Amino acid sequence: MNSKTLVWIGATIGSVIGGFIPSLWGADVFSLSPLIFGSLGAVVGIYIGFKISN
Repeated sequence: MNSKTLVWIGATIGSVIGGFIPSLWGADVFSLSPLIFGSLGAVVGIYIGFKISN
């Protein structure tokens, strides 16, 4: 699989998981915490996708 594809898959999965995490403690969907955690999840997903591709 292409490294670019793995990075995009990692970013997508990471942002979805990161956006879901604040709902575990009851945070509102329209608050700032899902945006922050989604961004952090995307960065982690990009890093993991990059490491898998190398």
